[in-house]
Amino acid sequence: MQKFSIAIHGGAGTILREDMTPELEQAYIRGLQESVDAGYAVLEEGGSATNAVKAAIVILEDNLLFNAGRGSVFTKKGVQEMDAAIMDGKDLSAGAVAGLRNVRNPIELAAEVMHNSNHVFLSGKGANDFAIKQGIKLEPDEFSQFRYDQWKAIRDSDNYSLDHTHQGLEELMKDKKFGTVGAVACDMDGNIAAATSTGGMTNKKYGRIGDSPLIGCGTYANNLTCAISCTGHGEPFIRAVAAHDVSALMEYKGMSLKEAMDKVVNDKLLKMDGEGGMIGVDAAANVSMIFNSAGMYRGMRNSEGENIIGIYKD
Repeated sequence: MQKFSIAIHGGAGTILREDMTPELEQAYIRGLQESVDAGYAVLEEGGSATNAVKAAIVILEDNLLFNAGRGSVFTKKGVQEMDAAIMDGKDLSAGAVAGLRNVRNPIELAAEVMHNSNHVFLSGKGANDFAIKQGIKLEPDEFSQFRYDQWKAIRDSDNYSLDHTHQGLEELMKDKKFGTVGAVACDMDGNIAAATSTGGMTNKKYGRIGDSPLIGCGTYANNLTCAISCTGHGEPFIRAVAAHDVSALMEYKGMSLKEAMDKVVNDKLLKMDGEGGMIGVDAAANVSMIFNSAGMYRGMRNSEGENIIGIYKD
C-alpha cells in the first residue's frame, strides 16, 4: 500500500517557551493534534489529499488560537479580512480567495472556487457573492476579546502586528508572529495537495494581501515534485515565489524535498529578511517542516506510525 501522510502548521515567528504558560502550550498542542487527526482520518479512509488538507484547515479556522477563520485579526478599519488557497498536485487545479468577510471557513470557499468555477482567484464582494451561490456557511462578525484588545492597542498608529501574542499588550509591537494556518498531504494514490488560510496582519491597511492565497508564493502543489504551505512575513515570500521555488529546485536541480526547502528557507529567504517557514510533502509521502524563526506551530502524522507535534526550535 502507498504510504500516506499529512503535515500542518499554525504560524511561525518569535515563539518562545518563556512566553508561554503551561495551559496555553497545552491548548496549542491539542489544537494542532486535532487538526492533524482530522486530516489523517480522511487519508486513512482512502480520501483524497485535497479533502484531507481541507479537513485539517477547517479545524484550525474554527480554533480561536490561530489567525484564520474565527480567530482572524482586525484590519485598520476594524474588520476581519481573510485569505485562503488550495491546490491539487494531480492536475494543478487551484482555488483561492482574498479579502473575505463573514465566511466561517475560507478554505471551503477556496475549494469551491477550484471545483465549481472557471477561475482560480476571487476577491472581496465577488468572492462573498460566490460563497452565497455555493451555499457556503456565513457567520455574523465574530471576534475574540483578545483580538479586539490587540487591535485597539495599535489602531491609532501606523504600526501593525504580524500576528498575535498572548503576552501583555505592551509586548505587542516587539513580538513577531506570522499568523497563518496550512496543511499538506499525500494520499493512498500518491496524489498530493496543499492549502493555506490566514486572517492577515493586525491593523493592516489598503486591503493588503499576503502570500497565503497566492499560488506559487504561499501555496503550491505538483505531484511531480511537492506540496508546500508557507507561513511568514508575506512580502518576502511573494518576492521569492517561495513555494514554487521549492518545486523548481526539485524538478530542475534534482534536489530532495528537504534539500529544496532548506535552500529556500535558510538561504534564499534569509537573504531577503524573510522570516518564517514552510511545511512540505512529496508523492512518496515524505514530510519536511523547516523554519528559520524561533518557533513554528506544526504537526505531522503518517501511515508508518509517526506522529509529531512541535512548537519551538528544539
